[in-house]
Amino acid sequence: MKQKPRIRLGDFLISQGFITEEQLKYALEEQKIRKTRLGETLISLGCVSEKDITDILCEQLHLEYAELRKMKLDEAAVYTISENIAKKYNLIPIGFDRNHPEILRVAMSDPLDFMAIDDLEIVTNRRIEPILSTRSQISFQIDQYFGKQSVIAVADEYKKEQGQERAAPENGTDPERETNGNSPIIKMVHSIMEQAVRRRASDIHFEPLEEGLRVRFRIDGNLTEAMSYDMSIFIPLISRIKIISGMDISEKRKPQDGRTSIVVDHIEYDVRVSSIPVVYGEKIVMRLANKAGLMRDKKDLGLREDEMPIFDRILSHPHGIFLVTGPTGSGKSTTLYAALNELNHENVNIVTVEDPVEAVIPGVNQIQVNTKAGMTFANALRSILRQDPDIIMIGEIRDPETAEIAVQASITGHLVASTLHTNSTSTSISRLINMGVEPYLIADALIGVAAQRLCRRLCTCKKEKIASGREKLELGVEQEKRLTLYEPGGCPLCGHTGYYGRIAVYELMPVSLAIRDMIAHRETAAAIKGQAVKEGMRTLRQSAVHLVLEGITSLQEMRKIVSEEA
Repeated sequence: MKQKPRIRLGDFLISQGFITEEQLKYALEEQKIRKTRLGETLISLGCVSEKDITDILCEQLHLEYAELRKMKLDEAAVYTISENIAKKYNLIPIGFDRNHPEILRVAMSDPLDFMAIDDLEIVTNRRIEPILSTRSQISFQIDQYFGKQSVIAVADEYKKEQGQERAAPENGTDPERETNGNSPIIKMVHSIMEQAVRRRASDIHFEPLEEGLRVRFRIDGNLTEAMSYDMSIFIPLISRIKIISGMDISEKRKPQDGRTSIVVDHIEYDVRVSSIPVVYGEKIVMRLANKAGLMRDKKDLGLREDEMPIFDRILSHPHGIFLVTGPTGSGKSTTLYAALNELNHENVNIVTVEDPVEAVIPGVNQIQVNTKAGMTFANALRSILRQDPDIIMIGEIRDPETAEIAVQASITGHLVASTLHTNSTSTSISRLINMGVEPYLIADALIGVAAQRLCRRLCTCKKEKIASGREKLELGVEQEKRLTLYEPGGCPLCGHTGYYGRIAVYELMPVSLAIRDMIAHRETAAAIKGQAVKEGMRTLRQSAVHLVLEGITSLQEMRKIVSEEA
């Protein structure tokens, strides 16, 4: 194997003009403080991107690049090293050289780390061929191959300690000991949260059952079991989660809410925590939110090209109310944040009332609802109106009082954006009427409604199939036409589910003069929907069919949306 030139990463980046000597000097100082690797430090400081480093290393050192998320690794190779070494150097063996079995191919985020290569050669007693990959992809594979057994090992370590320390407190956790970062339970909770983030989970469920503790992740909207343990670690695990999220560990009979955060692969995640008493103890659910993920540009929402001008036209109104509707977890907050980003200029005063504030937007005044202190949506709205706002965002219209004030605010010269829990655009009008808002006020205030759902995207491993006559009928395609559809396959990238990520499906209804007249005369939701369709609105069903025909999603995913449609 040809020996790579022994050159340090910092010197190499300077020689290629990516960083200056001053930046390297500062990064080396930060590296000592943070105790991170130089590449990580440079990326976190914004001196270079992860892609910059991988591109120049591949080009200049003629290294092979491995897209690890799409690969199934050779387990015999993986387990030639321990998890500690894999995490210490951020690397993972991917296989043996076909022609030279004595050579171990190892994916590394820093292939110029010759100390790591030397250590590996000693540990494995093999020659090492470095293969370049990104830090996040290597961490993902480390979790895939070592994660579950690592957490089980930590659980065993805790049980062993408990056997040796019989004088442990009754609730199974010692608050003084919890400050020690080496505590097995601390490691366990952190490891579970890291694994959830790397597997793209939106929620973690800790569920006490009769036979033991079950941990499940919600990935792309579907729950999947991640791991399970016996009940001996349940109480200390729950206590640890309560401590980090600011909840009362002594209160086990009432529901509680808390909050914490975690940084994984240089990205900060906000974690909302909820506990509720169930038959065998307390169930904890942690909701993971990537703050950067909420701050999307409108072009990344999933709106079609013909819908973008309609969306822009709605937001260009100087006053009125814009509603985003859909069930919990359908991406309403992301759409609202995208709208605020579009409207956020220095010449406007934007104020939001949220529960909770999910992401901080520079230049926007954001208010956190606090019902205990009397800061409800309605009370906050009254105060906001005295703050000379141009644009008001209300996290959710939950009660008649908030609905009434929001509509009045939009009529008196403010642009109001909010969410509502209804199934479609037209039924949101009925909901406001049921909340006690007069139809003529709604007709005057409403400028547009967007109903949305999230459906899973097919992974690149999708499989072709020829549509049957029944499927063509379902999709509104002529029977004589040959139609190719796509079904979920299964690969390491998608965790063998066949789906990777989600896309929003929209039903966008601008309020025309004809629709205003129908609202004022209390026409039914069905009649209003019919008029909107006549004016060119695509229903949720039509939007979902479009995604199926384009091969973006499957017929099964479309059926979920169609079954909900009002």
